[in-house]
Amino acid sequence: MLIVGALVLVLALAWPIGLAIWANGLVQHTSALSGAPDTPGTTYLLTGSDSRADGAIAEDGTEGARTDTILVLHVPDSGPAALISLPRDTLVDVPDNGQAKLNAAFAWGGAPLLVRTVEGLTGLTVDHYAEIGMAGVEQVVDAVGGVELCYDSDVNDADSGMVWTAGCHQVDGVQALAYARMRKADVEGDIGRAKRQRALISAVTGAVSPSQLLLNPGKQVALIRSGTGALTVDDGSDAIDLVRLALAFKAANGPGGITGTPPIVSLDYRPGDGLGSTVLLDPDATPTFFAAIADGSLPPGQVGGVPSS
Repeated sequence: MLIVGALVLVLALAWPIGLAIWANGLVQHTSALSGAPDTPGTTYLLTGSDSRADGAIAEDGTEGARTDTILVLHVPDSGPAALISLPRDTLVDVPDNGQAKLNAAFAWGGAPLLVRTVEGLTGLTVDHYAEIGMAGVEQVVDAVGGVELCYDSDVNDADSGMVWTAGCHQVDGVQALAYARMRKADVEGDIGRAKRQRALISAVTGAVSPSQLLLNPGKQVALIRSGTGALTVDDGSDAIDLVRLALAFKAANGPGGITGTPPIVSLDYRPGDGLGSTVLLDPDATPTFFAAIADGSLPPGQVGGVPSS
């Protein structure tokens, strides 16, 4: 009986250890971090690449990779975790390039230039970087068996492929991706899209029950395979960091967390120089906002949103 008990204990320990080693081997890495001096807490920069190379979106003449999803996830030493969406059209200073839209930094210099740009905007040193392709979104949603998402309007948007009847629906990976990409049919534009992206993240993390995973090794494998297959992280991150990232996501989206955007002055600011319409953050309130995120003094809840006219 003791031998059987010992064998069960060995297998219980060996399975997660082996799983972690296997997961580490699947994660793709890139040089992304700036090497800037550390700031307190842990800061993750999360992006969604819209490259057509993974086949999730049909070729439409778009070359290279851009990012429609830019999220800063910060876990302070003390205080609430915060998940902050940075609109892709935010007017920023891109190092060595001058003023431009935020997603131009990714198009011009990939992850390294985007990291430096976000650090300049927020005052937070990025400790971990993670980028997921569109196919990865589909695969993760399908791996958890689909998720329930809600939207209060009817939508038939050709650009994103989102076809929706107002209300809540159980969706698969293809539908979830369209839900997260839709922008033109949303009266809130990028702000509305950011809300739906955070809603999707919350739905996925809520669909993953630790007890279910422990009792279902097959689901563990499916989630790891789907979650790492289209995922690229900085050179210093591993599977354990991804677990910490998932826990931080869950904390930020919970009742004690913070979600939203920085303070916005205008969703249609036109600075000239061929930049077109940009999102203008409040130059006075934004530094204070990120300082409060950094030190954990901002109270939990929703922040930012569409400015009043």
